[in-house]
Amino acid sequence: MRKNKRNTEEQPATYKQRMKAGVESGMRGIIARILVFVVFAWNIICAVQFISTPDAYAASYQLTGVGAQAAVEGMGIVFLMWNVTYPLVILKPSKYRAMFIVVIIQQIIGLFGEVFVLSGLGSNAGVLMGSLLRFIRFDAAGLVLLIIAYALSAPRALARRR
Repeated sequence: MRKNKRNTEEQPATYKQRMKAGVESGMRGIIARILVFVVFAWNIICAVQFISTPDAYAASYQLTGVGAQAAVEGMGIVFLMWNVTYPLVILKPSKYRAMFIVVIIQQIIGLFGEVFVLSGLGSNAGVLMGSLLRFIRFDAAGLVLLIIAYALSAPRALARRR
């Protein structure tokens, strides 16, 4: 331990000690974990629903037939793959900062991809437009939650320097 020049509190001496003394156990770390978990849970619920009951969602994407079931199930599988990055971030958001950035980039790609697809639809795709708008709202909200969580989980050592 060493004394902080600004005050008489003792501060952890090494980077690793500073990280351990970071936000993980504090309220900021807990809130960050909860926010990331909420986005993760939304994604997993959607994935499970798409995989387990694809017929219930096929019409929302203007899909029919055997291909519709496979397409919706495939979307569910992609959601599961997309969420492989979340558990480490939920576990220790200040330790896995690079993974956290990957999670945020994934969310941005999803959001911009949905906007891109929506922009190419014609006016006769009302049902599909409604489905895409729901995903856009969901992913925009998820992006906001992830950015807030990222800011909250910044290690204290870095926060003090600013």
